[in-house]
Amino acid sequence: MNRRNRLLPATLALATATALLVSSCSSSGSEDDQDSADGTPSNSPAATAPSTPGTPGTPDAATTAPDTPTPGPTTPGTGAPAPGTPAGSPPPVTPPGTGTPPGNPAPPPAGARWQPTPGLAWQWQLGGAVDQSVDVPVYDIDGFENDASVVAALHAKGRKVICYINAGSWENFRPDSAAFAKSLQGSDTGWKGEKWFDIRKLDQLRPLMAARFDMCRSKGFDAIEPDTIEAYNQNSGFPLTADDQLKYNRMLAQLAHERGLAIGLKNDLDQIPALLADFDFAVNEECSQFDECDRVAPFVKAGKAVFHVEYKLDTDRFCGKAKSLGFSSMRKKLELDAWRKPC
Repeated sequence: MNRRNRLLPATLALATATALLVSSCSSSGSEDDQDSADGTPSNSPAATAPSTPGTPGTPDAATTAPDTPTPGPTTPGTGAPAPGTPAGSPPPVTPPGTGTPPGNPAPPPAGARWQPTPGLAWQWQLGGAVDQSVDVPVYDIDGFENDASVVAALHAKGRKVICYINAGSWENFRPDSAAFAKSLQGSDTGWKGEKWFDIRKLDQLRPLMAARFDMCRSKGFDAIEPDTIEAYNQNSGFPLTADDQLKYNRMLAQLAHERGLAIGLKNDLDQIPALLADFDFAVNEECSQFDECDRVAPFVKAGKAVFHVEYKLDTDRFCGKAKSLGFSSMRKKLELDAWRKPC
């Protein structure tokens, strides 16, 4: 479950205050204020850049921030006509915004997309201008807030780049928000300007998600991090089932793979056994805090990376086990700015 939806609204302020108190205490003052983005002393303002307006999951006043998003882009399919297409036949009509022909086009050849392996160090920054100085092979950044030049600059440094996209709830501050019909929008997620999607309506959501994934691909991203993909166990306003969620999440994986992009399973622990084969890596929040990391371990056993963060626990509380499980772990602030303290 997405941790930002696990906490009841009445307890969010208390949880945030506790996190801030813990992070502010150290024998030499505030480690969050004194450490750079990679956990080393620095006076660089980029390392503590505040989150900007429009950051995904901007919380209500009772909260502080969201918990929650290489050389060159991967190449999608070849565009060759389907087998058996008569010579001179007109090309298939492509639905607006999808970038793929109708039906289920053949995925790119095996090995064409990035396959993140266990243990890769990473940076996850959804707030503020991306600090590109962090020396790690993987960056996870907001797909809307960053243009192709940022992705290209990271690629030039040898980084792989993951595109954070909210795939499970409507956000009123996104540039494509008007494309989502009112009938798709359910209950508030508890975060300002966000409403759960009716994930049963695959025919309506597929082209909209495809358009977002096309944006990620056009900017050169290597992978997708789809957020809020556990509506079935939330108060979404719709009678959603676990099967509805499985169908929706598999649709997202298919859309990513059709475009040559890897895709990560964000939290959704209960469905890991069913979805392990469909997703290329996992993104997990606070499995140590809630004693759930063993449930995410099947990804590593399958040779797939687990990108993991904790917000409240310091590294001496979780890094030992995280390393033994092969996770890519670090501590982050709730606002997901540039600051990080890796294992």
